Amino acid sequence: MGVDRRKFLKIAGISALGVAAKPAASVFAKDMGSFTPSETILHLFDKPLGFAPGQALTATRWAMVVNVKAVDEEIANACQAACHKIHNVPDIENPKHEIKWIWSDNYENVFTDQEHELIMDDLKELPFLSLCNHCYDPPCVRVCPTKATFKRETDGIVVMDMHRCIGCRFCMAACPYGSRSFNWVDPREYINEEEQNMDYPTRMKGVVEKCNFCAELLAEGRIPRCVEVAQELSREKGKEPALVFGDLDDPDSEVRKLLRSRYSLRRKPTLGTNPNVYYIV
Repeated sequence: MGVDRRKFLKIAGISALGVAAKPAASVFAKDMGSFTPSETILHLFDKPLGFAPGQALTATRWAMVVNVKAVDEEIANACQAACHKIHNVPDIENPKHEIKWIWSDNYENVFTDQEHELIMDDLKELPFLSLCNHCYDPPCVRVCPTKATFKRETDGIVVMDMHRCIGCRFCMAACPYGSRSFNWVDPREYINEEEQNMDYPTRMKGVVEKCNFCAELLAEGRIPRCVEVAQELSREKGKEPALVFGDLDDPDSEVRKLLRSRYSLRRKPTLGTNPNVYYIV
């Protein structure tokens, strides 16, 4: 492993305090360029997709907007593949042992409290990207006995210290979105060493893991990897950006502009967790 896990967590802790950490590597970095503006939300492509490489991105409440009708099967699969590759998520065929950070599901499963028989047929057939909702009031944090899962005070991201995880799975029971996975087997046995990202720590048997909103990329000045990939493919297809990421507390951020102008849904809002992942339809 290229980076010692304790060293990695130390670096992550520094970035959580708002200190811009020096990038450990830029294996996935590329010149994103800038794009031609339009009268639709394609104007989001005006900015380089990675914002400001080398300078930590900061916010007081990070949020993601999923543009439901812009996410097709190719984009959904590419998002999952890119996320899992950069975070060394193992590819385990046994569904009982499956590890997933981001995945696609159908409308009925994602919005169980809003499904009804007369919902538009085109919505039923779309892939809905699912991931950790990085809730404003995360129940997983409240139940963790070792504080292995916690919410960063600086930006609201719910992250995990996998060294502290004792495998009790209380957080999995508390999460109403099924956004956490437990390593029933040693995940390292299912990672291709040639494709392993040496700049992100691997995990061990007996710990829980999940999406971290790419906190390590934010420290390098880049948006989450799934958003990078989704926006690249959206541009190639001439679509609106499939995923948008930004500061929900900033009224001028792109996520706020989208939420003001488009109807949006959140998963299980009646539970009071206040998810930071929105779906515009």
